[in-house]
Amino acid sequence: MSRAARLDAMDGAAPKVLVIGGGINGASVFRELALNGVPVMLAEKSDFCAGASSALSRMVHGGLRYLENGEFDLVREALDERNRLLRNAPHLVGPLRTIVPIDSWVSGALNAPLRFLGLSKAPSRRGALPVKLGLSFYDIYTRGKGGLPPHAFWSAKTAQARFPFRPGLRCAATYYDGQVSHPERVVTEIFEDVARAGCDAVALNHLEVTKIGPEVALTDRIGGREITLRPQIVVNATGAWIDRTNARAGATEDMVQGTKGAHLVLDHPELRDMLGDDMVYYENVDGRICIMFCLHGMVLVGSTDIKVPDPDKVRCEADEQAYILEGLSWVFPGITVRPDQVRHVFAGVRPLPVSGAGTTGQIPRGHFNRWTEGGIPMLSMIGGKWTTFRAFGELAADDVMARLGLTRRTGTGDLPIGGGAGYPADPDAWCAEQAAASGLSQARVATLLARYGTLAGALAPSFAGERMLPGLPGYSDAEIDYLIAHEQVETLADLALRRTVVALAGGLDATALEALADRLATARGWSAARRAEELHCFRVKLATDHGADPERIGLHRKGEVAAQ
Repeated sequence: MSRAARLDAMDGAAPKVLVIGGGINGASVFRELALNGVPVMLAEKSDFCAGASSALSRMVHGGLRYLENGEFDLVREALDERNRLLRNAPHLVGPLRTIVPIDSWVSGALNAPLRFLGLSKAPSRRGALPVKLGLSFYDIYTRGKGGLPPHAFWSAKTAQARFPFRPGLRCAATYYDGQVSHPERVVTEIFEDVARAGCDAVALNHLEVTKIGPEVALTDRIGGREITLRPQIVVNATGAWIDRTNARAGATEDMVQGTKGAHLVLDHPELRDMLGDDMVYYENVDGRICIMFCLHGMVLVGSTDIKVPDPDKVRCEADEQAYILEGLSWVFPGITVRPDQVRHVFAGVRPLPVSGAGTTGQIPRGHFNRWTEGGIPMLSMIGGKWTTFRAFGELAADDVMARLGLTRRTGTGDLPIGGGAGYPADPDAWCAEQAAASGLSQARVATLLARYGTLAGALAPSFAGERMLPGLPGYSDAEIDYLIAHEQVETLADLALRRTVVALAGGLDATALEALADRLATARGWSAARRAEELHCFRVKLATDHGADPERIGLHRKGEVAAQ
């Protein structure tokens, strides 16, 4: 369905539910409602998965540190959802061995009870005893459920033979959680699944809600068209923007407070080779938990946890980069990172509930819904972790259906996501078979399988005769054209930051940007002037928000200067 057709379908419509927000939680409740026969529409003011849902640490985990806050139910739910994702989206979510360096035996053993009694606010270092207790909870709860190995402990000698940890190490714990290689694809494939199911549902990006009253007014930020909807219920899934969205309906209550998480993507061969397939989960000098692991050939390091008043003005600042690199040097004193090795940075806002907690780390990470009455009843989805998106969407959908007097027809607990359906037990044999049928090389089919799961089986024949694009190893003209045509790509940011992993793979340079701009300009019929303007604006965004070297991305080649 074209963008114009989606706008036509939405204009003047009266769906039972309008979901505002196209991040992971909005997509989840949209899927739950659509698959249960509820007419539903979704509007996202930016691109799908453009906010916090794409700025996560790429971990799919139970949340070991949340046990300190006594959030046992959250950790149980997150472990269940982690295991579901490992089964339902194996092309995008996989196991990740995690190494926890520990420099004391009992430090932090009283963290949880002291926080419960309100006697401790600042984070403190965690010794072997509290880590052992937390990991034992993991093992006991997931025994027989997830198929991941139990935790273990290494001696200091064994740990330092594997990693160049700083002196003073007592031991290291090892356990398994999960990682998501491309979280934005999870959202995209959820929308594709709904469309393939033939549901009475429409989702559209770059469509901003401007007023919520007896009717909902929306503006297309691409073409400028204004439309109206008359839903019976609105679901506010806008994350850190929940209060601003509710204000458009006249509500004044503060429900969320954002905290920023910033990350660096490093082009660091020594660190990459040292980490291999393991993640190091470590404490920074102030006790804040940080992570480091390889992703798409780069090294991802993060993160921070800082309260922010304005989610629209969030970026990874210089002091945050220094803090993250200081933590890296703290755990690996022999490793240095040059400025030019920081290839990409990103930051997002965690939509946490308003809380009187003394520190950001003590703010609850669970999720809940809250109704606001008005011209249209509105349900706000507050809090939540990326890992628990399915459970949160299920909860919100059940609340909405109860309000509408409807009953659930089906569940999603065992439902594959996109290319996770029919995922082969022997990927190599599957790739060989698809390569023979399509004419693509087996290595190319393997790349497509990793990106799209079994959907690659239908894509491979259509990519026959493809030409790889300059500056974009692993991406062809046919693949980029497919993404533009079928996945609501409207801007260069949509394409380079979310539909592909070019940015996270450190591949966004001037040549790559020119190639992407050519494909998008041709597909959208942009004039030469429009193409140049779109490319310039994106270059400025990359330099200001993502730490790109201006010269590398071609920003200064024609006298352009990044806005500060």
